[in-house]
Amino acid sequence: MLRSSSGLTRAVVQGYQMAKNLQSKLPPSDSVHLFDINKDAMNRLAEDMRTSQAGGAAVNLAGNVAEAARNADTVITVLPEPSHVKGVFSEILRSNLPIKPRVFIDSSTIDPSSSREVATWVTDAKQGQFVDAPMSGGVVGATAGTLTFMLGSPEELVPKIETILLRMGKRVLHCGVQGTGLSAKLANNYLLAINNIATAEAMNLGIRWGLEPKTLANIINVSTGRCWPSEVNNPVRGVVETAPAGRDYAGGFGIGLMKKDLKLAIVAAEEASAKLELGTRAREVYEEAEKLESCKGRDFSVIYRFLGGKE
Repeated sequence: MLRSSSGLTRAVVQGYQMAKNLQSKLPPSDSVHLFDINKDAMNRLAEDMRTSQAGGAAVNLAGNVAEAARNADTVITVLPEPSHVKGVFSEILRSNLPIKPRVFIDSSTIDPSSSREVATWVTDAKQGQFVDAPMSGGVVGATAGTLTFMLGSPEELVPKIETILLRMGKRVLHCGVQGTGLSAKLANNYLLAINNIATAEAMNLGIRWGLEPKTLANIINVSTGRCWPSEVNNPVRGVVETAPAGRDYAGGFGIGLMKKDLKLAIVAAEEASAKLELGTRAREVYEEAEKLESCKGRDFSVIYRFLGGKE
């Protein structure tokens, strides 16, 4: 039976919810081994799993990442930055794990070259196979179990990995060989970052010309300007009732995360010799906005506020 290990770090809410869904949907004959550098978060997650779920896999706490991975057939990591992924896997691989055909699934959003480097470490150490599976859907999707995973993996591993990931999400899109899941994620988020700025600018422009916000948004959303930031995450309060704009931009996809993903996309583009005309300026916009107290820590649609949009 599958034995899973979920590596969580810095009390990442998304990873917390992913681990809860995974544990609850595994049979009691399986076990989940948890490790988090934040011991309070780790203990809280374990207690939450034990008390709020009927059935599910057994829950064990590990003292370090190597202990969490030692006897696992599958190790899932969700980490903030490339340096964290490299640090965790350096520690795991230095610990002389038993040789077995385990699978490491990294759902962190990092640059493809760093991911390929770690995959090489795992292969050279004969510790199994490392695949990338970044996700889309945010905290809401993680909680509801509706995440979309973009998988970079050998074809023969896809059925096994799908079985695991579909316990935390509702679709797995196989993008190709290892590293391509991250390439797809960063290309998508690069487009999203720019669409978000353009939507905020267009809404601000139209409103200043005298258009009523919902009227303008309705026109955009049945015309060629339609996009996710205009239709689902509109940056103007009251246009989409469920959007963060109606909550003072609380929740959603943080501006710091968008800045990070944009930086990673630019780095990956440079490595691939892909020309980006808008990337550098878009990154500057997010960096400048995040420095403002009125924008820091809020959903990335707060760019509308940064632009001086009427609220």
